[in-house]
Amino acid sequence: MGYPRFDYGGFSFLLVDPWPENWAANWFDTDDLYIDYDNGYYLCDNRYPDVRLAIMVEM
Repeated sequence: MGYPRFDYGGFSFLLVDPWPENWAANWFDTDDLYIDYDNGYYLCDNRYPDVRLAIMVEM
């Protein structure tokens, strides 16, 4: 699949939503991120609390 992805704890997480263009180029290395579940999985960034990026979890 052509989605941007990252691996953690034996799982692959695929970004379904595009991240906003105004985010820093290295947001994924510098920002405090976490995964949230609300009828689906979302990648959340504490710097941008109103934005949630839909992700898929691959085992």
